[in-house]
Amino acid sequence: MLLEKTTRMNFLFDFYQALLTDKQRSYMELYYLDDHSLGEIAESYGISRQAVYDNIRRTEAMLEEYENKLQLFGKFQQRQQVLELLTNALKDDTSLEARLALIEQLKESD
Repeated sequence: MLLEKTTRMNFLFDFYQALLTDKQRSYMELYYLDDHSLGEIAESYGISRQAVYDNIRRTEAMLEEYENKLQLFGKFQQRQQVLELLTNALKDDTSLEARLALIEQLKESD
């Protein structure tokens, strides 16, 4: 569960980091990308561990809200699945109609 959440937050951060403040971006980078502890982040900014924790949790909620509204990560996942199916279809010599249907799915996912 923890690894799944970390992976999801990293993807959401990739998609929506431009919508965050510099401080939010910095805390998320340190916590999720650089694997710093809350205490390490707090010490480097001269604030309490609780303040860092609260900021990260609020930022996570914001990222989830952005995803609920914009669905960039969900669409990315759909495209990746269709691309994998298309790749397999090309390797397996699937019919032309099936390949074209997968290409249409890719077009519709945008």
